[in-house]
Amino acid sequence: MDHCSLHRQHSRCPHLSNASQAIQEGLLMESAIDILLRTSVEIAPESFAIVSVSFDTWHRLVSEPDRSPRMTAPFMVFMDKYEVTMVLDEIDLAKMRPGLEDAKIETGYRLLTFDTVMDFDVIGFIAEVSRILAAAEIPILPLSAFSRDHLLIKQMHLAAALKALGPHVKELC
Repeated sequence: MDHCSLHRQHSRCPHLSNASQAIQEGLLMESAIDILLRTSVEIAPESFAIVSVSFDTWHRLVSEPDRSPRMTAPFMVFMDKYEVTMVLDEIDLAKMRPGLEDAKIETGYRLLTFDTVMDFDVIGFIAEVSRILAAAEIPILPLSAFSRDHLLIKQMHLAAALKALGPHVKELC
């Protein structure tokens, strides 16, 4: 008997990948399609904006606490080497707008949340969602939090997006 055969009798074999281990143990990994079928999609009531600011503007904003998001609606901040990007609802955007003179702003987005907690080894979930919406010619901006995935979709595409996603998800709410 080889090392893995002996080892498998008592614990997981360290020489197999997670997928190989799951197959070896008779556990099939859940596909992105299966996960989507058991997922509820929540549509946030707020309208959102995507805002790009320079590093100087970002530093000015964080130095003024009264310009911070109010913490009662979803928001996101992402900084890379090119810019600081914020996703804000329209109320927070209005509050911060006096400090955003040089910002690039895109408004009119709705936030869809795929309300299922996923492991980090799930493969193709956003790709499947993107495929479904691309077939309906709907542009998306995907966002990922630690445990859930989200999409920003322009309000003018929301009805078509929900119609396209409807047959592929547990429920739309």
